[in-house]
Amino acid sequence: MVKARSGIWRRSSAMFAAAGLLVLSGSAFATNQSQQRQAGRNVNQSAKHEARSNKVDCRAANEKSNSQCRQDKRDTKQGGRQAKRDIKY
Repeated sequence: MVKARSGIWRRSSAMFAAAGLLVLSGSAFATNQSQQRQAGRNVNQSAKHEARSNKVDCRAANEKSNSQCRQDKRDTKQGGRQAKRDIKY
């Protein structure tokens, strides 16, 4: 009877240990993924801000047409999106 109980304890403790490892690895992955997502958001927001500033400066300097300033803004935002992709994937 003592042997049967010790066998049950071994099996159940091994199952609890395995379940604990699964929970910890899943939460670590989620934390890492959320940090990547936040870093990507930060890069994207800074690219948008830079694009707005560049367009305002471009129009104020009156060096290019409005359509050329818009294209510069699009290119800046696209560069930010690509940087975000590089962080996430």
